[in-house]
Formats: sequence, C-alpha cells, structure tokens
Amino acid sequence: MELHYLFPEPLPLPRARGIQVTHTLTQLARQGVQVKLYHAPGDGPVFPQGQTPAGVEPIAISREIALLGHKIRSNRIFFWRLQTHLRHLPAAAWVMVRHVKLAALLVRYFPGLRLVYEAHEVFADTVPPRKQAIMRQMEGAVLEHARAVIANSAATASRLRAVYPDYQGSPVVIPNGVDLPEQLPEKPWGQLQDHIIYAGSFFGWKGVADLMQAAALLPGCTLRLIGGDAAQHERLRQESPPPAARLEMMPRLPHDQVMAELAAACIAVLPNRPDVDSQFTSPIKLFEYMGAGCAIVASDLPSIREILAGDEAEWFAPGQPAALAAALQRLLAEPGRARAMSAAVRAKAGRYTWEKRGERLRALLENLS
Repeated sequence: MELHYLFPEPLPLPRARGIQVTHTLTQLARQGVQVKLYHAPGDGPVFPQGQTPAGVEPIAISREIALLGHKIRSNRIFFWRLQTHLRHLPAAAWVMVRHVKLAALLVRYFPGLRLVYEAHEVFADTVPPRKQAIMRQMEGAVLEHARAVIANSAATASRLRAVYPDYQGSPVVIPNGVDLPEQLPEKPWGQLQDHIIYAGSFFGWKGVADLMQAAALLPGCTLRLIGGDAAQHERLRQESPPPAARLEMMPRLPHDQVMAELAAACIAVLPNRPDVDSQFTSPIKLFEYMGAGCAIVASDLPSIREILAGDEAEWFAPGQPAALAAALQRLLAEPGRARAMSAAVRAKAGRYTWEKRGERLRALLENLS
C-alpha cells in the first residue's frame, strides 16, 4: 500500500499538528505502508532524533517565490510545485491531507485522486464571518469528493454532519495519540501541591490565562507552566493578579523533556476555554497527561468528555478561574483519589497510542481498497 501525505508547512514543526503527522506516518510505515511525505522545507530534521523511519520518504517542496526582492509564501505555490509529483502517482496510491484549501485544490484539479481528508476542525465555523460562505462551498466540495473523511473527534464528526446535511458519507473518528512510556518514576503523592503542571501552547483558547488567575487562589501550591515564550510569559504575569501559588514558567521544551516533566508531576491541568477551537480538539496533551500517569483537572467540555469518564478527571466549568482553583483544591484534599485517578488514566492511555492510531488508519485504507 502506498500513501502520499501532503503537508504544506515546514517540518519539523513543534506544534501539535507537526507532532501528529510525524508520529502517525511513523506508525503507518512500521505497519508496512510505503509513505511519501511532501512538506515545506524547515530548519532541522523532519523526524524526532533526526531518524527518518524506514518506509518513509520525505520530499521537501518550497512554498516560496522571490518577487521584486520580496519572498512570497503561499500554499498555492506549494500546490503548483507539487503537481509534477501528482501527475505521476500510481492509480492505486492514496493521497492524504489535513489542510482544507489544499484538499480543495486537489478536488478541483485532480478529481481522480484517491483522497483521504483528515478533519481537525470545521473550518466553516472557525473562519471569519466574511469568509464563511466561500469556506462552506470549499469544505463541502472536499467532503463530497473524498474517498474517506477522518475526524479527530466525535465532536468534529457530528459538527461536519450538521453543517453539511447533504454530505452522504460518515466521518470515521480516529483520535490523536501518545507514545506510552513503558515505565514511570514513583510520583510524590504525599506532596501533591508541589507537583502541579501545565504543558502546551499558550493560545488564548488553551486557557493558560485562567490558570494564572487561579494561581491567586492557591496558596502553598507550586504550578509549573511549560510552553510559550518570554514575551507571552511576561504578558500573562502583567495581566494576572499577584499569585498566591509559586509559579515556575518554562519555555517550550523538546518533546522528550516535556514527557520527563509530566512523568515527575502528580496533577496535570487541561484548562481549555469553551471556544470554537476547543469543540473540535483531540488534545495530544490530554493523551500525554494520561500516558504520564498524571491525575487530571480538566475543563468540562464534550471534546474531553469523549475520552475521560466522569471519575477519571476532576472537572470544572471552563473559562472560570475560581472553579479551576476549587477543582484543584478538591483533588489536593484527596491524595488517595488522585493516585487512583492516575492509575485509571494511565491504563486507559493504552487505547490511544500512536501505534493504535496507525493500525486504525491502515485498516481503513485496506477496507477502502
């Protein structure tokens, strides 16, 4: 089986979508799929540790041109250069893409391709209002012509069906995953208050500002926040009340270092706000929290409830810092429950590994062939 994965962004990309793509393709290759990965050139090796997996061929395609002394960057440029490769694809090859505009170009100019579209959001909901009509037409055409549509969450699949009632297919839900650590160090459950962590992006919808607000209500605690940059850290400090908790703010770290920090932590916080982005997320950090055996304090959102049962997290109303602080205080008061929660989510993480994701994708493609 041959898969051509189109990713019109630079790799490596230390964001969730870059991690998701490289891990997914690694697992597909390990299961015998021959993968060609078309990507924009980046700084550094495409795959972690600089080792390209056997069975994967990265192909760099520039998305830039020089015009009148200026560099112009566009996914359309990437597509026009990609066409040479597309014209010579074997008839049985699969083409997979998660960028809706690129998928729409494929549908328009290469309608015969065996296209798999991977939906990580419903773009008609997330673009500005002035662009919604065009996006509905574009996204609808992609759904109509794709041989298969993969949704990262049940929420995404449900919303696609609601926005596009004429779509006759049924999205297949395949969440993101984690590389499950084989062993974890013993966590200091007797000092929960000193081992609370957040790791991830600092986008507004991630709710880091709410966690900073909650820190004013958590005397005697230590909160470690990993991600963002110095400017984001400073802005959050200036916009937040004086913390009663001790704050340790760290920049983005290499993925293996983040996992080591999570493995040493007792409680991990997922403070997503009730924004449109949170409705469709399949948060890699949630799976990493689970794999690292952290007790989890989480926003009560459908996209997270898809993964965790009621007793597998301490829940709070999203977007409410006081509720977040109260949830942390409840869990801190019951270290035994936190430890049991840790064991439950660690065991459950085995259902959501990157290997499992690769198996589901490979089975889907085999069934379509």
